[in-house]
Amino acid sequence: MKNSQVILYAMAFAFLIVDWSLMVQPTAMAIQHPSIYSDNGSRLSTSATSLNIIFNNVKNSVVQITYKAPTSSNISDALINNNMTLGSGFVYDNHGHIITNNHVLGDAKIVDVTFVNGNRYTANVIGTDNYSDIAVLQIQNPTPGQQQKLLLKPLIIGNSSKLEVGDPVIAIGDPFGLDDTLTTGIVNAIGRVLPAAGETAGFSIPELIQTDIPINPGNSGGPLLNIQGQVVGINIANNLIGSFSPDPILGLSIPKVIQTDIPINPLVNTLGYSGSGFAIPSSTITRIVPTLIEKGSYVHPYLGLSGVTLTSDLAQTINGSGNNNNSQLANLNGIYVNTIAKNGPADKAGIHGSTTDQYSIKHGGDIILAIDGHNVTKTDELISYIDVHKSVGNSVILTVYRDGHTLNLKTTLTPSLQRYAQQASPKP
Repeated sequence: MKNSQVILYAMAFAFLIVDWSLMVQPTAMAIQHPSIYSDNGSRLSTSATSLNIIFNNVKNSVVQITYKAPTSSNISDALINNNMTLGSGFVYDNHGHIITNNHVLGDAKIVDVTFVNGNRYTANVIGTDNYSDIAVLQIQNPTPGQQQKLLLKPLIIGNSSKLEVGDPVIAIGDPFGLDDTLTTGIVNAIGRVLPAAGETAGFSIPELIQTDIPINPGNSGGPLLNIQGQVVGINIANNLIGSFSPDPILGLSIPKVIQTDIPINPLVNTLGYSGSGFAIPSSTITRIVPTLIEKGSYVHPYLGLSGVTLTSDLAQTINGSGNNNNSQLANLNGIYVNTIAKNGPADKAGIHGSTTDQYSIKHGGDIILAIDGHNVTKTDELISYIDVHKSVGNSVILTVYRDGHTLNLKTTLTPSLQRYAQQASPKP
C-alpha cells in the first residue's frame, strides 16, 4: 500500500514538473524571440528591438525632398515653409535614382534631396506618371567632395502581393519636415480603389494598401515597409481622395494600390481627416518605374467607358418598375455601363451606355459580365485587370448582357488621354 502511494506521489510530482516546464518554455522563447508568431509560423507583430534594427538598416536610404515652390502653385500633401515644399522619397538603385510621389513634385523639374546625415544633393526629375502618382528623380553629378559622402544604399523592393490583412507594416518619412521619423501599424485592407469625384472621365487608383499608420504631410513618397525591411508600397496622402475623377475605367487608375489604416492627414481642413492612409503597391513600382527611367513616361491602356457595380436595387430601377427583365437583371453580377467616350475603344466595340430620364430612371445600358473570360462583378476588378494585365494595343473581349442576350464584343485598347491626367491634378 505504501509503495503504491509513493508511486502515485512520484507521478503527481512528475506531472507538476512537466506542467511547469510547459509554462516556462513559451516565456523563455518569448525572451529569446521578441516577435510573436501565429499557429502557422507567420510573424504577427514585431518588437521594439527588431523595429530599431529595421530603422537603422533603411534610414540612410530615405530622403527629404525640397524645392522652391512658386507662390501660386497648388500642391497637395506639401508642407510649405519659407516657400519650400517637402516630401519624402527613397533610393531605388546605385545609379542615383530616387522614387517618390508625382504629386509631391508639382511642376518642379529640379529638386534637392537631403539624406539623414544632412548631405544635400541636386536631383533632376527624369520620369513622371500622374496616373499612378509615381515619379523618379536622379541625383546630378555630385562634386568630388559630395561624391565621397554619397554612399547609395538602395532599398529592396518586396512583393506586395504577399501582404495580408493584419500584417505589420512600417512607414519612414519626413512628416512636417521632421526627418528620420518611423511609424508603425497594420494592413487594414488590400486591393482598394481610391474614391473619385465628379461625373467626367478620369482615373482612380486601384488595389491600394490601407493601413493605420499616421502619415502626415511630408510623408508622401516615403516607403511602406514589411517587417523584413522591404518596400511594399509608396505612401500617399488621404487628402488626394476625391481629387481624381470617379470613372477610372473611362480614364486611368492606379492598380493594386495597397490600402492601409495609416492616417495620412491633410495639411489643412482637418475635418477631412479619415483615419486611414493608402500606399501604392510595390507591384506597381516594379511595373512602371523601369519604364519611367528609360522613357520618362508610362502609357496606360484606355477602355473609354464609365460604369457602376450592378446591385439588386439598381436592377429594379432600370427601365422603370414592372419591366419583365428586372427580375432577370437582379440575378446578374456585373458592371452597369453609364457612359461611353466618343470614338473610344468601348464605343468602337459597340458597347451601349445608359440614359436617365427626368424621373431619375435609367434606360438601356449594357451590363459587362466578363473581360477575356474573367468574370467581373465590380468596377475595381475591371480597372485592375486592364491596367495590370493589358497594354496599349492589346485586344480585349467584353462579355455583355443586353436585352436578354449575351454578346461578346472585341476591341483594342488605346493610349490614355493626356487631358485626363491634367484634369486629375491633385488639389490642396
